[in-house]
Parts: sequence; structure tokens; C-alpha cells
Amino acid sequence: MEKHKKNTRNALVLIVDDVEINREILGEIVSDMGYQTQLAESGIQALERIRERPPNLVLSDISMPEMDGYELCRRLKADVHTRDIPIIFISAFDKTTDIVKGFELGGGDYITKPFIPELVKARVNVHLKLYEATRKVTEANRHLQISVNEQIKQLEQERRGVLYALVGVAVKNSQYDEKYIERMRHNCHILAQSMQLSPLFSDVISDNFVDTVQLAAPLCDIGNIGIPKDILQKKAALTEEERAIMRDHTKIGAKLLGDLKVSNDYNDFMQISMDITHYHHENWDGSGYPEGKQGNEIPLAAQIVAMSSMFCALTEERSFRRSYDKEEALEIMRQEAQQKFNPDIFNIFCKVARQLR
Repeated sequence: MEKHKKNTRNALVLIVDDVEINREILGEIVSDMGYQTQLAESGIQALERIRERPPNLVLSDISMPEMDGYELCRRLKADVHTRDIPIIFISAFDKTTDIVKGFELGGGDYITKPFIPELVKARVNVHLKLYEATRKVTEANRHLQISVNEQIKQLEQERRGVLYALVGVAVKNSQYDEKYIERMRHNCHILAQSMQLSPLFSDVISDNFVDTVQLAAPLCDIGNIGIPKDILQKKAALTEEERAIMRDHTKIGAKLLGDLKVSNDYNDFMQISMDITHYHHENWDGSGYPEGKQGNEIPLAAQIVAMSSMFCALTEERSFRRSYDKEEALEIMRQEAQQKFNPDIFNIFCKVARQLR
């Protein structure tokens, strides 16, 4: 008995039986083992006891008025907070069908009346030890999962840091304005968030998607790192051959991100980044590149970035032209909207223009 107390001193056993003498007999047996006991005379009362203080084990009679042991078991196993509590059925019936039904409902064992103290003690002890072992394994797995997730997040942050560093090089080579990336990130977030509030897109845009698009947007032109500087920084119009080389930045960027993507990435950051990098120069009418995708074949994230990046490009000064104000930029975009953009997204973009940078 002392050994039981040492190992499971806080164990609580709930005994459920509508016959008082049965509750008393089982209570004495369990108490003699050094465990705490809690008594209930019905299934309904048992649920109340469990809500007040969840036990480590339930010994439940089957045949009881109002709610029998089977129904009590069914309810406990259906509740995420109580489904792991082991249940031992106690009954004067020993038919195979009764025993099998108890197991099918999630019961862990079956004890028949009249009670044999040694048998009761053996069954109770086994199931309490199993419950405690299961609890410890579950807790250990939870801590392990937390640790693994933290490590994955750390690796993801480090990988993202490397990518942003490469983006910084690509932006510098392209001679963009220093604030170009932050402006585009902000505008993508505003547009995605506004689309989420629209009934046209609310079913396909989640909070996670909005946040991920904002994080991934700066990677759209990461492929420029593989384009010669003399082409990126050329002030005159590009030749046809130079334009073809320039267009390769979408494939270069997608290949770079694809090489870094692993099958067990814990979120959608890399996949959405690849979609953006590869397809942000596709046009709604299919006239874009690199694959000539059209309409909703173009990933939604790429459509958002395409619109935001064009706005940011128009509203910053370039070596070959002045910067346009918001109204001028939107008018230029409107003239090409039928060709380049999803009209529904462009309408939302225009409505939130005051919030754009």
C-alpha cells in the first residue's frame, strides 16, 4: 500500500453506482490502496463531480437510472477534456455482448460483481499506471513539439533573413528608391486586407494569407540578382535581346526559392514567395510572362504584388522620367487594367488608394 501512495499519491478514482453498498465496498478497496476516492450515485452526478475535479480513473456501474454507464462513457469520450480518462465498467452482467459494447465505447476494462478485492486492486493499479504513463508521454511529446516548432521557426527566420539580404542586393543593383520595398510591402498588405473584407474574396483570403503576402512581397524581384548590372541600370530602352534576359529574373527567382523550399516547411511562406516571384509579370489577358497564364490561373498573391509593384514603380522617380502622383499613377494603371489586372481587384485597389504609399 505504501508503494501505491508513493507512486500515485494524488490519484483520484471516481466510483459511480446507484447502489450505496457497492459504492462503499469499492471505496474501501480503493482507499486501502492509498488512492483518493470520489463517489457518485448516478451518471448525471458523476458528470458534475468530473466538472468539479477530473479524476484519474472512473469505475462505473452499467445499469443505472436516468443515465447508464454506457452513456456516461460515451459523453466522457466525446469531450476533449475527459476523453483520456480511463473507464472500468462494473456490472453483475458478464455477457460477451455487454463486455464488447463497453470496449467499443472506449471503456478500458470490465469487472463483474460480486467484487473480488484482489482483482479490483490489480485492475485499478494497472489502469492508473497506464494513465500516468500516457500522460507523461503526451506531456513529453508536447514539450518536444514546442521545441521542434521553435527550432523550425528559428531556421525559417534565418532563411528569410538570407533571402531579404539577397533582395537588398537585387534592389541596389536595380537602383530602386530605398523606400521602394517597404512601400510595396505596405501596399500589398493594405490591398490583401481590403480584399479579405470583400465578399468576392473573403472565402479565399485568410489572416495568415494577408500576413504572408506582406512578408513575401519583397522577394518578387529577387531574381534580379542573376541579371547583369548593365541591363538593370541601363538608362536607355532595352533591346529585344536585353528584354529577354531581363524577363528571366522570374525564372531565376523561382528556381532560387524552389531550391530552398523543403517538403516540411511549417507554413506557406516559401510557396507563396515562389508564386509571387514566378508569376508577378503575368497579365490578366494572358499577354504576360514567363508562361502566359491568364485570369485566375495566376496565383492570387502574384496578382496582388503585380498591382502594388506597378503602383510603387510609377510613384517613384526613375532615371528616365519623373515620379507620378497617386492620381496620375492610378489613371495610367486604369488604361491598362483590362489587359493587366483582375478588374475586381483593381476596383478594390482604387477604393483604398488613400491608404497607399
